[in-house]
Amino acid sequence: MNKMNSCDGRERALLWLRHSGLVVAILLCACRRDREPIVTSAEDSLASDAITDVNESIAFVERSKELGVVATYRNGEEQNHCTLLESLGGGVGWFDFDRDGWLDLVTAGGGIISQENQITGLSCALFQNRSGQAFQNVFQQAGFHTESLYSHGIAIGDFDNDGFPDLIVTGYGVPQLWHNAGDGTLILAAGLGSGIDDRWSSSAGWADLNGDGNLDLYLARYVNWSFENHPFCQDSKAARDICPPRSFEGLPDSVYFSNGSGSFRDVSAEIGLRTDGKGLGVLLADVDLDGDVDAYVANDTTDNFLYFNDGRGSLEEGGLLSGVALDDNGIPNGSMGIDLCDFNRDGLPDIWVTNYEREYFAIYRNEGRGQFLHVSRRYGITDLGGLFVGFGTVCEDFNTDGFTDIVVANGHVIKFPDASPRMQLPLYLRFNGERFQREQAANGSYFDTVHEGRGAAAGDYDGDGDIDLAVSHLNAPVAVLENRFIAKNHSILVELIGTSSNRDAVGARVDLFQDSGPPMSRQIVGGGSYLSHSDRRLNFTLPDTIEMADDAKPFSDLARSLRLTVQWPSGTNQTLTVPSTNHFIRIVEPLASDAQGLQRGRQP
Repeated sequence: MNKMNSCDGRERALLWLRHSGLVVAILLCACRRDREPIVTSAEDSLASDAITDVNESIAFVERSKELGVVATYRNGEEQNHCTLLESLGGGVGWFDFDRDGWLDLVTAGGGIISQENQITGLSCALFQNRSGQAFQNVFQQAGFHTESLYSHGIAIGDFDNDGFPDLIVTGYGVPQLWHNAGDGTLILAAGLGSGIDDRWSSSAGWADLNGDGNLDLYLARYVNWSFENHPFCQDSKAARDICPPRSFEGLPDSVYFSNGSGSFRDVSAEIGLRTDGKGLGVLLADVDLDGDVDAYVANDTTDNFLYFNDGRGSLEEGGLLSGVALDDNGIPNGSMGIDLCDFNRDGLPDIWVTNYEREYFAIYRNEGRGQFLHVSRRYGITDLGGLFVGFGTVCEDFNTDGFTDIVVANGHVIKFPDASPRMQLPLYLRFNGERFQREQAANGSYFDTVHEGRGAAAGDYDGDGDIDLAVSHLNAPVAVLENRFIAKNHSILVELIGTSSNRDAVGARVDLFQDSGPPMSRQIVGGGSYLSHSDRRLNFTLPDTIEMADDAKPFSDLARSLRLTVQWPSGTNQTLTVPSTNHFIRIVEPLASDAQGLQRGRQP
């Protein structure tokens, strides 16, 4: 059943908004909660003077088996080659593959390594969502055969603007570009050209870097490991172990510009990329708010890169001058996971990065004008200590308290670590308006159990209005974590569809204005997390009560509207007034008119 046509017990309305003489369709699904919402107290809405020891139970329930999501990433460690290849792991991705309104799930498969040093890929999985109640692996029916690649990463992007999301699978070997045919099948495309090389690729991200309305591809490359370059490394007890990335030279990243026809050209040499990185994480977003998409790359043991875009696709690297290349001691870290969030709600996008053990995870607070400040100590991140090796990570308001939370999947990369365990607890970090604090999990729950975590992605797979998770592990099943936090506030999920802009609207910024206080700002980004893809719809939380002349009235009792502005990648600015109950909103970019008054741009 098409979720867009039936809310399955949710109130539904179709709202038509007229903007600049154009009609915009907005679908509203107001979710009815079985539980009464908790009224937000003053302590919840204001930062406390001191950090308390009050812990909210982490309300995620692991449901992969009962939902039918059965997939395990294999790294090929059985022959004990101790290759660096075995350490990276794989990602997961939420996307509406069949455009039925329900998020489907794709998971990387990894590969096996024979005793004779032969590397063979294992198939990725593609789980079709059955109305939020179950999943079915349809990779065979879809023709999604990825076995020729030892896979790592998943990046989703509608690169041909036909309305059906396509994807790239990265890994050790030639990356695979998959075109969504729109009939339930995926077709292996040759769009990256016959000359694309097999240099080791990790994370990837889609964004319109040169402003032509088509998605371009940023592909992070790792290091020059191979069995011909496979040194013998030992741990402190003389046992063979995986060599560190410092034992290898980094590989230069790649950028491919779209030709507009589903094909691409390699522009890596001409746009100004550095060649000394060891890329693991990619984030494509407008970090300096100048209207074009910039690129941040999390590198392993080398400076992180921040490429500022001139709007035409020429990239100037300025990570060191901007304050995001190193930690607060001026040292490059082993960086893996990455996300964008405005955690202090000042309208400026901040950068969050996960790092290796004995290195603190990094919050780079955006100070404006392309400048950032490392503030992990100020905001309590260093209180976590240096035990964790962080990978996949997502910044979202999972518990709907109005503040950004952070989830991190952790796990070591070597077999016999000394400083911290190989299997590690995942982290749920709650922001109280002043500092982040680690939340404790119920005994035996997912967050109370150690894992070798790698990829992580967020998305509302069951359509109930809150944000769920998928997490991949090394040689252990993928976890699907259903969000069961009791709602503190109402939420709004915004989907954008570009017409003159790229259809995925990567690079768009949405500001939601309330009666008082600064607007809430979100961006649609390319890449993010680690080897993974989160749902691109933007999640906002709204106050559950409104103060009106000394009388606090429930939010649901008020016929209140909110002002929402969209800054599209094309340069179009749009202002809408929308109802403020729990809902889902789809906004289509208005078509621009030329001098003759004719509409131009792709139809949605």
